[in-house]
Amino acid sequence: MGDYQVGMQIAAEHMQNIFGGYDTYVKKIEDDLDVIITDRNGEVRITGEQEAVKKAVKLMQDLVELSKRGNQIQEQNVNYGLELAKEDDDQSLLDIDTECICHSISGKPIKPKTKGQLDYINAIRKNMIVFGLGPAGTGKTYLAMAMAITAFKNHEVERIILTRPAIEAGEKLGFLPGDLQSKVDPYLRPLYDALYQIMGADSFQKNMEKGLIEVAPLAYMRGRTLDNAYIILDEAQNTTPAQMKMFLTRIGFGSKVIITGDASQKDLAVGTQSGLDVAEKVLGKINDIAFIRMTSRDVVRHPLVQKIVKAYEVYESNELKKQSRGQESFSKAGRNKKPR
Repeated sequence: MGDYQVGMQIAAEHMQNIFGGYDTYVKKIEDDLDVIITDRNGEVRITGEQEAVKKAVKLMQDLVELSKRGNQIQEQNVNYGLELAKEDDDQSLLDIDTECICHSISGKPIKPKTKGQLDYINAIRKNMIVFGLGPAGTGKTYLAMAMAITAFKNHEVERIILTRPAIEAGEKLGFLPGDLQSKVDPYLRPLYDALYQIMGADSFQKNMEKGLIEVAPLAYMRGRTLDNAYIILDEAQNTTPAQMKMFLTRIGFGSKVIITGDASQKDLAVGTQSGLDVAEKVLGKINDIAFIRMTSRDVVRHPLVQKIVKAYEVYESNELKKQSRGQESFSKAGRNKKPR
């Protein structure tokens, strides 16, 4: 531990927000950057190796500014700030803290929390069709829903259409009881949950009864033309190429389309090609269509989710390398085999 030290003043009204309950955020900064942070009546002193102290000071200053802007500092802010600091990324937490998209029914502001999410939001604003690709917990669907509801409330579109392919995630659900809507609702439940959080159950029900908000399986889209609508296709990795083509050719005038998916979580039958994979190859160079790829860095759920996603990424990458090496060995063995 070096003896380089920097002092900074933090107003009392921001201290608790930045330090976290039981000083958990400060302890995390100390452990990750190998510094010591002490507080003496509002004067915070940061001690350690010079480079580490500079990074800690920058992060603390960013957190103070976030707090001044009215943000409730969360563990995700601290974790992401530490990642940026350790990777010497020029991006700041303050660059990402842009204007609020909208507020949830509980009054919580909904805004991008990572660079990947910010790129995603900006792409949605600029393009007619956006593919949001990335692992679980990156906010692909939730942010798309927030953008759709905001556009609907601002009368930029006349309705919202949310759809998903009805494919079981590995389990066989059998013959579910009830009418057709009851049978497909379990597949669409995550979309309902996000709608309830952002606009409230009452507002959602009223607009759904009027036909202004529609939540339906992808099969319901066939044969329709969707004008002046905000359309979100969720779990697109579970579409077939024919379904994806069918969906994309439904789009009418005045519509905005967001397609979300995670190529690592396909539930299609073995050997079936994903419509999402094909769409990337076919549509990559068309103007007004954007592909935004988020990674484990953009996970904003519980920090443990980020660790799980990273662990699977490493495991799957290693498995692919093993398979590749195995194929090379088999190929070499075939070439070296002498003919009789």
